[in-house]
Amino acid sequence: MSDVFSRFINVGERTNVTGSAIFKKLILNNDYEAAIEVARQQVENGAQIIDINMDEAMLDSEKAMKTFCNLIAAEPDIAKVPIMLDSSKWSVIEAGLKCVQGKAIVNSISLKEGEEEFLRQAKLVKKYGAATVVMAFDEHGQAETREQKFAICKRAYDLLVQQVGFAPQDIIFDPNIFAVATGIEEHNDYAVAFIDAVKDIKTHLPHAKVSGGLSNVSFSFRGNNPVREAMHSVFLYHAIRAGLDMAIVNAGQLTVYDDIPAELKEAVEDVILNRDPDATERLLDIAPNYLSDTKQESKKDLAWRQETVEKRLEIALVKGITEFIEQDVEEARQQYDQPLSIIEGPLMDGMNVVGDLFGAGKMFLPQVVKSARVMKQAVAYLNPFIEALKTSSSSKGKVLMATVKGDVHDIGKNIVGVVLQCNNYEVIDLGVMVPAETILETAKKEQVDIIGLSGLITPSLDEMVHVAKEMTRQGLDLPLLIGGATTSKTHTAIKIDPHYSHPVVYVPNASRAVSVVSNLLSSSLRTGFVEQVQQDYERAKAQHARKHQANSLLSFAQARENRFKRDDWATQVTRPKQLGIQVLDQIDLNQLRDYIDWTPFFLTWQLHGKYPQILNHTVVGEQAKQLFEDANTLLDEIIAQNSISAKAVFGLFAANSFDESIEVYPNEQSSNQGAEPLETLHCLRQQIKTRNNTPNFSLSDFVAPKDSGVTDYIGAFAVSAGFGADELAEKFLEKHDDYQNIMVKAVADRLAEALAEFLHEKIRTEFWGYAPDESLTNEELIREKYRGIRPAPGYAACPEHSEKQKLWQLLDVENNIGMTLTESYAMWPSASVSGWYFAHPDSRYFAVGQLGDDQLAHYAELKGWSLEQAETMLAPNRQ
Repeated sequence: MSDVFSRFINVGERTNVTGSAIFKKLILNNDYEAAIEVARQQVENGAQIIDINMDEAMLDSEKAMKTFCNLIAAEPDIAKVPIMLDSSKWSVIEAGLKCVQGKAIVNSISLKEGEEEFLRQAKLVKKYGAATVVMAFDEHGQAETREQKFAICKRAYDLLVQQVGFAPQDIIFDPNIFAVATGIEEHNDYAVAFIDAVKDIKTHLPHAKVSGGLSNVSFSFRGNNPVREAMHSVFLYHAIRAGLDMAIVNAGQLTVYDDIPAELKEAVEDVILNRDPDATERLLDIAPNYLSDTKQESKKDLAWRQETVEKRLEIALVKGITEFIEQDVEEARQQYDQPLSIIEGPLMDGMNVVGDLFGAGKMFLPQVVKSARVMKQAVAYLNPFIEALKTSSSSKGKVLMATVKGDVHDIGKNIVGVVLQCNNYEVIDLGVMVPAETILETAKKEQVDIIGLSGLITPSLDEMVHVAKEMTRQGLDLPLLIGGATTSKTHTAIKIDPHYSHPVVYVPNASRAVSVVSNLLSSSLRTGFVEQVQQDYERAKAQHARKHQANSLLSFAQARENRFKRDDWATQVTRPKQLGIQVLDQIDLNQLRDYIDWTPFFLTWQLHGKYPQILNHTVVGEQAKQLFEDANTLLDEIIAQNSISAKAVFGLFAANSFDESIEVYPNEQSSNQGAEPLETLHCLRQQIKTRNNTPNFSLSDFVAPKDSGVTDYIGAFAVSAGFGADELAEKFLEKHDDYQNIMVKAVADRLAEALAEFLHEKIRTEFWGYAPDESLTNEELIREKYRGIRPAPGYAACPEHSEKQKLWQLLDVENNIGMTLTESYAMWPSASVSGWYFAHPDSRYFAVGQLGDDQLAHYAELKGWSLEQAETMLAPNRQ
């Protein structure tokens, strides 16, 4: 059960005119801009799918669905999550299917109109490449009992799989969540019937998913939000354990299961699980007591200090309290025969509690990292008393981890290491920039059980392939884990797995690491787990093959013809106030604090939600507040002690474009006289077929073409707020303080992004000066409400990392501020940002996306590469 809760998917319910009065009003008033904000808030608050419903008598529902889906498709931060098209009218669903990019989910189809209509709709869903929700509803009505729910789902499953050829993993059953505690005796078993039906579906209908509309279960207590929140949390707690994969949820109406008052929890569980015929009456009796539910912060409670030393150690680990740890460990040492027994006894017992709580969704990552800090300090105290502790330790297994050669990013890897250690795995962390030979030599010497590789930048993918090949050549038989921001299941399946005959497993995030490692090291679970991974890989390969069908892309010539075109360049260009390079090496960190976007900071710690709303979130709010306070306390110390410094270099240059290239000149005169450019930047163009005649963009489109007769301009920048960060983080590591070690790097990353934001504002208003009157709030800056863009080499609009080398040469970055590039084009210090400045009013961020063979060959020729080199450098765009 360790990662059951981490796999649960929240479906946002607020973009639904039948469920949200606010959203309904916006759509009826044709205020789609504000309606898009509702969708954005859903995603920012943790929704992993958004449910869209336009079923309203006063609406042209088909038109509204089409309009809204087209608008959100142009919003990258919304379009990144799947869309669930929700309607009781098939014509409305089909209108959405014609607009949605990527794989949609239809909500829903059912057997209520008979098999013929069910099969017709299912075939259309398959034709559009969508998944579908199937309601437990047939010609006789909605299923109420466990037996009825499963029978209808089994019938639908067989029809879909055997007659339509539907992929089982694209089937999502909704066995109907009905209200309980209605006062009608027949309704008392509704929640139990749903939960039991979930178990039946997961047991007997392979690969099918299960969903439901959560708010229905608590309908009887509308108006009493605390009770409803408790009912939702209790219901989800038991349903997810039974196998529920997703639910339509308002995350703001959830409370932490363990935070529900004991009296209320018992009464709600009696209702949900139908344990007592008087349960409804008892819940009705106590419900008014919770209407004025106010959560007051409790005063510091030291009553736990009266517990036994074993219990105190457990509490210290769970709560992350280091204040008394040496005192308690020493007391335990006086009582135990062997110091090692303290580690293998009460300390490991406490960490097992931490691991269980995290796996059950009752603790959050920052708390787990604090627990690890307590454990490490306890072990460090005992180390002088123990000989050969590591060889004597009874860990579950030994995992070697490394960020591969050429890459310097390790926050995610460090978090994975902490989570594994909290679950009693020994972790050997080799750090960053680790060559393959070092990884494999250490693996053999230390006799590790698993090797884990991490990487952030695209060239790291090729290095991972190299490690896999070397593992084969040297005859290793250890499982290989693959993780990091640039990795994917598709790349792992196609590029890495074929080079190594033993398990190669893609691990998407820290919360999955424990279950993956435990499955691989279990003699009873390994075979089935590896078979499931291989089945997932085969599906990924098949999906990849379908994406590469010729009709999914324009030819390179067609994409070029559909480029973004302007004929008014002379009126769109602003000459920078000063051309050339400037260096800023005395940057006050206090200036940057107001420019910090804190939302990604919380995501680093796997707390999902937008700042500042996350601080008041029902589920993670308290933890977010503590994390925010700790970050700002550390930031105060960094500024006071001057332990981290920030520097920047930027340049503004004359420029012109041709095709997908941009020539950068030292001055306007040379641009008009055919002189040799300082650098020629090579961009890429979108080739995916677009809807509504949207252009196929390339960054070169935003710079005046050479044949326009207009001299245009481009900017370049490199900034870092990481000078001194590694050294400061290492000091905390020496004190066995993983929490502060990770915190330093996370805060430095935020400062670097803040510096990039700060400098871009100065560019727009002062140095380039094309927006001298701009006056935006930090929120508006984060939302990019300004003119111009600053795309970074290696990311969506310019995904090829080696172009970063041209930026380095153009600005003489290393000599000017000391930032360097590794051989794989990773920046050091790691808390760094670099990119280009474009000022055209219509310049915009976009993703190049999938590339065809014709453009790949053209780009390889421009760069002087072989096709194999181009495939390696652009691997994500070929998946």
